[in-house]
Amino acid sequence: MKQYRKRIADDILKRKLEGKGAVLIEGPKWCGKTTTAEQIAESILYMDDPEKKAQNVTMSELSPGRLLKGEVPRLIDEWQLAPKLWDAIRFEVDHRGEVGQFILTGSAVPPDTTQITHSGTGRFTWLTMRPMSLFESGDSTGEVSLRALFGGKQEVDGESHVTIERLAFLVCRGGWPQAIGMRDEIALDQAMDYYDAVVHSDINRVDDIRKNPERVKRLMRSYARNQGSQVPNTVIAQDVAVNGEVPLAQETVASYLNALRKIFVVEDTPAWNPNLRSRTAIRSSDTRYYIDPSIAVAALGIGPDDLLADLKTFGFLFETLCVRDLRVFADALNGMVYHYRDKEGLECDAVIHLRNGSYGLIEVKLGGDRLIEEGAGNLKILQSKIDTDKMKAPSFLMVLTGTGDYAYRRPDGVLVVPIGCLRN
Repeated sequence: MKQYRKRIADDILKRKLEGKGAVLIEGPKWCGKTTTAEQIAESILYMDDPEKKAQNVTMSELSPGRLLKGEVPRLIDEWQLAPKLWDAIRFEVDHRGEVGQFILTGSAVPPDTTQITHSGTGRFTWLTMRPMSLFESGDSTGEVSLRALFGGKQEVDGESHVTIERLAFLVCRGGWPQAIGMRDEIALDQAMDYYDAVVHSDINRVDDIRKNPERVKRLMRSYARNQGSQVPNTVIAQDVAVNGEVPLAQETVASYLNALRKIFVVEDTPAWNPNLRSRTAIRSSDTRYYIDPSIAVAALGIGPDDLLADLKTFGFLFETLCVRDLRVFADALNGMVYHYRDKEGLECDAVIHLRNGSYGLIEVKLGGDRLIEEGAGNLKILQSKIDTDKMKAPSFLMVLTGTGDYAYRRPDGVLVVPIGCLRN
């Protein structure tokens, strides 16, 4: 039996169970939701057990309370197969009057939410899981802590052992738990298998409408080409046509992207809107990202050698990897990851903003002195625009790099940190 690798979500789940009657863990298939929940659950109902699935769904219609009996916390895996369980769990939590009763896991939003009559406010809390960060997979030393930086630490000290060749592999492998520790060639197959499952099956689970696999492939390939940008659906539709393929209608693009969101394949980053000294207009469009860079790699049909031969594409997909990791880390800090861009062209790849108002500004650069200098310059300009009479000054400015052996603080105060030594 494969040994369980500790996840950052472990401690988040324990904390949430202490405050609410039920916790809903959402996220893409294969990211480890069920395995993480199993570590703390005292009893388990696998809704999609092939031998019992039909029986379980029928029972959820006739007597849902019977499915909820068992030691707590009770895990209901793939609960969305029986949406009526939501109201039954809410009712059960109300009448038991205890916290930590249920854990629900789901890799898709239920196709039929009309069977849910209550929002779950006050009874449920949500936890989003994503594929593993480099720290969780053992590829980052974790010597530089974001928590410590938000706590006031000024200096950083860490060493990364990730070469550029290894980084190209990690982008292509992704953070899928099943792939960790596998032989490299086999590990790379996991992301492609995931992509194939999305194209041919998973995307249809959202609304039970059969979608054309070739159209899904074309859309996902275009989306991969536009990682890290704020392009609208119209541009994606045009991009499909420009690349010599039959164009997709804008309505088709919108419906397919909505389906990919509902199965947690794409996760766009919202725009950050700080208080500025000037009247600079801030762009409010979300930034396009897959939830894991390996999905974009699979959609493009490329591998590590292709990334090493095309550093521009490598840089875009490295940014997706960094955003994935920062999201995982931000969750543990009660924060969110945003993106900043104004109409003057000033951009900041990632802003981690905590609930207490603290925030850190991060530029992502694959590596090299010129790019690091460029990133640091952007951060200093953005810092100078922020009105610190109306909001806090940034806790830190960081250039997050792919290459480079060491983490250090520049004379101007900007931190340079390789992704291979970062943690929450």
